[in-house]
Amino acid sequence: MHAVRLHAFGPAEKLRHERTEDPVPAPGQVRIAVRAAGVHLLDTVLRQGLPGPNPAPATLPTIPGREVAGTVDALGEGTDPAWLGRDVVAHLGNVPGGYAELAVTDADRLHPVPEGLGHAEAVAMIGTGRTTLGILAATPLGPDSVALVTAAAGGIGTLIVQYAKKAGATVIGLAGGPAKTARVRDNGADLAVDYTRPDWPRHVRIHLDALGRRATVLYDSVGSTTARAAFGLLGEGGQHVVYGWSGNNGPFTPSAGELAARSLTSENVLGPGLLKRGGGLRALEARALAEAAAGHLRPAIQSYPLARAADAHRDLETRGTVGKVVLIP
Repeated sequence: MHAVRLHAFGPAEKLRHERTEDPVPAPGQVRIAVRAAGVHLLDTVLRQGLPGPNPAPATLPTIPGREVAGTVDALGEGTDPAWLGRDVVAHLGNVPGGYAELAVTDADRLHPVPEGLGHAEAVAMIGTGRTTLGILAATPLGPDSVALVTAAAGGIGTLIVQYAKKAGATVIGLAGGPAKTARVRDNGADLAVDYTRPDWPRHVRIHLDALGRRATVLYDSVGSTTARAAFGLLGEGGQHVVYGWSGNNGPFTPSAGELAARSLTSENVLGPGLLKRGGGLRALEARALAEAAAGHLRPAIQSYPLARAADAHRDLETRGTVGKVVLIP
């Protein structure tokens, strides 16, 4: 098979598209003929040899990738034969191998791809979708909510905007550049603002003043000065929810005094507890797939051929992508 392998930690150019042996499923496993493989920002961190979910870097060479969808084409000993030939999607957990034409995983990680849902969309929902629902479990939304979403054109940001609008909330999406803000507007946001412009907070305040409202919740995955400015737009009693950050600046963390002065709360929802919300990991995955199949959530997809995985990594690291990045073998 062809796969993208990493032989040495470093920049995106270290990812090599090459031939390697076909994997063989172990007892209780299946092999999937991959039709779509998800690319996560965490993949770019692991590619550099930096710590991820595991304290030690991966053993090299390795095939990155933890989200795949495709057709089961082989079974390990003792695996339920009903899986053979089925369209499935799976999150591979801490055992990578997704950037390939063939991938193996435990049968108990599989979900059938719902009817009417494509492989790329299923890959987006098995990872990004389940994470989004875990984040949203921390913040009930309704008609009285005003949600401020940073990185609103990203994979998670896109789904948060959709979910918040369906809940009746007023949604303000922040994104970098006119092309991305247009996407956010088309996705249903009441206001889309380019946060690369220094005067963007003024535009948000004008909009909120016209409504006679203040932001009630900030979904922050950017950090740095953008997050601080957005935090300043929260009204009294508002919530600051952190689920990531860009660059090397780390998350924006308000002081206890800043929180107390306006009765605000701030929570970093990253970590093992995130996917325990909303019924746990399997429940979140199943719900995410069902929401997409029903048309309630529509993931934004940016696809690349498998052989261009290095380009996908470079674009993701420089914020040059929109939505979920997916590799197509």
